[in-house]
Amino acid sequence: MSLELIVMYIVVGLIAGVLAGLLGVGGGVVIVPMLVFCFVKQGIQPDQIMHLALGTSLASIIFTSISSFMSHHRRGAVEWRIVKQIVPGILIGTFAGTFIAAQLSTNFLKAFFCVFLYAVATQMLLNKKPTSTRELPGSTGMFGVGSTIGVVSALVGIGGGSLSVPFMIWCNVPAHRAIGTSAAIGFPIAVAGAAGYIINNLQASGLPAYSFGYVYLPALVAIVCFSVLTAPLGARLAHALPVDKLKKIFAIFLYAVATRMVWSLIA
Repeated sequence: MSLELIVMYIVVGLIAGVLAGLLGVGGGVVIVPMLVFCFVKQGIQPDQIMHLALGTSLASIIFTSISSFMSHHRRGAVEWRIVKQIVPGILIGTFAGTFIAAQLSTNFLKAFFCVFLYAVATQMLLNKKPTSTRELPGSTGMFGVGSTIGVVSALVGIGGGSLSVPFMIWCNVPAHRAIGTSAAIGFPIAVAGAAGYIINNLQASGLPAYSFGYVYLPALVAIVCFSVLTAPLGARLAHALPVDKLKKIFAIFLYAVATRMVWSLIA
């Protein structure tokens, strides 16, 4: 691997850490588009790029989610009752989602991710929060919700916060507890998702060196190591900068990223 590629993946980790600490975003929203760009530059086979980006993103969340949910737990912001109810569906849905992804083309996955990115950017730009109108469903309902969140998370390489936080707020869970609980839910999503992308593709041909299934180890190591270094910096900046305005700017950036990915599909 060339020095240029090593530097690229280090930069991905540094940027992901700052944005996670500053704006509270992470997972696929930040990492997947950057990995797609890096994999294209590296010359990886086009039909494997999106799968590698999704698998590597989920594998990185295994490590980054631990410090996040432990921090929320120490502040008493994790509703472990909700975690226990939703995790069975999360595990099955996420693992099943990786099997679905293995059968889909990289172009379909890229298009699906673009739709998701537009939705996240719109929500961030408008800053609309769901109205708390109901209570949490029973065990069957929580299993269904968990399965749905798991499938979508596997298809876009995220820790599920973009889906689980609005759901819990809608069900009258206080916002700070919804965020803390979502951080805990992100860990089983990442474990099941990474395991699925590895197991489904251990025998895939044409993968770059140092790949473990659809997890690219050099990128994983760089993201985990360097995002941990810059996440505290992002958190400090969050207290010194106008975060609401920055989120709107970042939303416009996400629109641009999604549009660029759409253009690459058309071209």
